[in-house]
Amino acid sequence: MTLTLEQSIFKAYDIRGIVGKTLEAGIARQIGHAFGLAARAKGEKTVVIGRDGRLSGPELAAALATGLQDAGVDVIDLGVVATPMVYFATNVLGTKSGVMVTGSHNPPDYNGFKMVLAGEAIYGETIQDLYKAIVGGATEGTAETRGTYRPHDIKDAYLQRVLSDVKLARPMKIVVDCGNGVAGAFAGELYRNLGCEVQELFCEVDGTFPNHHPDPAHPENLQDVIRALQTTDAELGLAFDGDGDRLGVVTKDGQIIYPDRQLMLFAADVLARNPGQEILYDVKCTRHLAPWITQHGGKPLMWKTGHSLVKAKMRETGAPLGGEMSGHIFFKDRWYGFDDGLYAGVRLLELLSRVSDSAAVLNALPQSISTPELQLKCAEGENFILMEKLQQEAKFPGADEVIKVDGLRVEYPDGFGLARSSNTTPVVVMRFEAESDAALAKIQAEFKRVILAAKPDVVFPF
Repeated sequence: MTLTLEQSIFKAYDIRGIVGKTLEAGIARQIGHAFGLAARAKGEKTVVIGRDGRLSGPELAAALATGLQDAGVDVIDLGVVATPMVYFATNVLGTKSGVMVTGSHNPPDYNGFKMVLAGEAIYGETIQDLYKAIVGGATEGTAETRGTYRPHDIKDAYLQRVLSDVKLARPMKIVVDCGNGVAGAFAGELYRNLGCEVQELFCEVDGTFPNHHPDPAHPENLQDVIRALQTTDAELGLAFDGDGDRLGVVTKDGQIIYPDRQLMLFAADVLARNPGQEILYDVKCTRHLAPWITQHGGKPLMWKTGHSLVKAKMRETGAPLGGEMSGHIFFKDRWYGFDDGLYAGVRLLELLSRVSDSAAVLNALPQSISTPELQLKCAEGENFILMEKLQQEAKFPGADEVIKVDGLRVEYPDGFGLARSSNTTPVVVMRFEAESDAALAKIQAEFKRVILAAKPDVVFPF
């Protein structure tokens, strides 16, 4: 089967398509070849690859490797691993470039590629350059000297590196839910070696995701963890997304601790060792985070949403910690600065093992009434046009501040509203937080007013 290469699969932070419709082995080979040429242009001779548990993974990873070798690049194949293990390999195996074959939290028929080129998570124009290279014919023909190929097992080195860094103050009983994603191949062993008693849920890697979707950002995917905590003596629940780079957390009493509140706990710890440093967080995070960071001796820095964008900003600022509402947490303190759900879970357990009641500590973190992410559906490309218009024309009387770092975040004395264009799907993402239901309704009404003025036919998700 030969598919036509579509530019639409080249997204803002990665490449992602539907297998058999917009992605197949031939396209994976071309992407490998284009990436290999880009790596060589940066002086890189070797590229690490890995894949998650999706059924299309073996064929796409093999084709990717062929393309990389055609470009004259040596390939180190880690096999089935979590995305952070590819990132880890680019820090320890003498190459700074890697490609992970993963569909992340997308449905089972999706797959794609997350890429690190010469030490940087690539995004935007750099990803579009791969598309242009393929269309321009750069991936036809083979390098004079084809690259070599060798498999490599990174698991033990990764586990040892994590475990050498962290000690628990007491043994803990936890529930771990991997949603049949690839984290299931490693999570049980990691947390047991840390000194935990682990109840595993859906840790058998199965690319059809038969139990629930591996995406801890949505409460419906955490119900199995909540039930397990109710019916056992485990004190904490950890849940992972399909490729292991995002973490979800649930307390003994069934409260979901969203990543912006997890970040408070991590920030207090990291700032104790790195006083005065910047802590990065994305525009979706709670308004309680900035004062918390300041109170603990740090400088809050709000930034654009997107794991590649946060990583780039962390490198630029030297920040020891960053995080996103979606669950990507980036430790540069004692770690390498990449997002790693498994490692974030370890750091959380380290802190909570020092207290007798982990639920009390987590539930005491400041919070307000807030909405989950709400999606305002648009036609392809229309989301960007709408947001541009709003940024230029929308007026918010009574607001303390209008932040335009990524879309529109409007701060009021008693809450905030956010509208930003998704970089991966044709939607405007909205989120609201306030001190009361009345304040929440008022802020939502303000956003409705300005959006209707810009696009009268819009259908609101609230």
